[in-house]
Amino acid sequence: MFYPLMPQLLSEQFLHLDLLLTQYQQFWRFSPFHLTALPWADTGLGQHLQQVTPAEIQRLDQDEVYRRNYFSEFFPELNQFSPFNLATAGSKKPTQTELPFWFSRDIKGRKLEQIQAFATGMQQSDLPVLEWCAGKGHLGRWLSFSRQREVCSLEWQEELCSEGQQQAEKLKLPQNFIQADVLSAGTSKHLRTGQQVVALHACGELHIRLLQLASQAGTKQLDIVPCCYHLIATEQYQALSTLAQHSTLAQLSRDELKLAVQAQVTAGDRVTRLRHTEVMWRLAYQELYQALQGVTEYRPLSSVPKHWFSGEFSAFAHWAASQHQWQIPADTNWDYYLQLGQQRHLLVQKMQLVRSLFRPLLEQWLVLDRALFLQQQGYQVNVKQFCDYQLTPRNLLISAYKS
Repeated sequence: MFYPLMPQLLSEQFLHLDLLLTQYQQFWRFSPFHLTALPWADTGLGQHLQQVTPAEIQRLDQDEVYRRNYFSEFFPELNQFSPFNLATAGSKKPTQTELPFWFSRDIKGRKLEQIQAFATGMQQSDLPVLEWCAGKGHLGRWLSFSRQREVCSLEWQEELCSEGQQQAEKLKLPQNFIQADVLSAGTSKHLRTGQQVVALHACGELHIRLLQLASQAGTKQLDIVPCCYHLIATEQYQALSTLAQHSTLAQLSRDELKLAVQAQVTAGDRVTRLRHTEVMWRLAYQELYQALQGVTEYRPLSSVPKHWFSGEFSAFAHWAASQHQWQIPADTNWDYYLQLGQQRHLLVQKMQLVRSLFRPLLEQWLVLDRALFLQQQGYQVNVKQFCDYQLTPRNLLISAYKS
């Protein structure tokens, strides 16, 4: 069991985070892809980063505690602040429902463990459950089976609703699917006072919509794990709580919001390798584009299927040039630009190490903005970790109750 951050501390913790993030914003509110040199090259931090080897970068990237200690000379406050590093010693695990074979067959690996951890960490209740952005309704199905709960699962993809409903009927579970776009005007009719609404990893605008509609409806219980804060309808973040609205961080850009979800702990070696290649090739292409086009500005590229990065750099570069509507000369020295891309990648990695020091603080700031918004609507609110960070980096659960 993880002990929650008590309601009376929410505003205090938020203000502390806000102060730190504002004080150090020059170290995280920028895009490394747009820079060709360390922004702090002439400082002690810059000299420290110049000494970091590629092997050291890998360890620093993977170990958050080691990273904070490594840079503690420059950011000592970060080692003193961990509001969600919650105690587990001496606590007993709640009794787990035995896992039936069909659940381990239908849901694999970490997703199943996340669902079980969420079910354990959420508020215990006999209220009917509304599952928000349900997908195939795996979470709702587990709650219906393990807790004998009546579940209504909202999902906008008709095919997923059909598959989920078939599973529920096959298992004779009280789970009903409704095909609905939760961002549409009529969604409020599905929210009632006597409900417990659950959402595990609902993205940006989807969970913001839930907070707004549920508080308007006076829904009794909410258990939400936010995700993908940058997937919002506006170009800039619109703070929810009064405290956040008065902050200098009230209108974060989408790129700045992305920092909050950049931690990866679940990717396999192949995915990690492809991601590394993708970043290096994109930077190599930028060097090529800027040199041959005689420009200095960074031009972003759209997403591309990962199979591109198992081929040749030249093929990717020709695709990228077609996106920017120009042609690469036939005699281009590909190896030269790949080498430049490797150098830029090393520089970007060093800048990202510094930015990543503030990633957990930014995510906590965003989670507390949501928690404080609910508190303003008359809810009693707790924030806690519902599982270990290695199971999912998005492990912060907001539980709200209105008496």
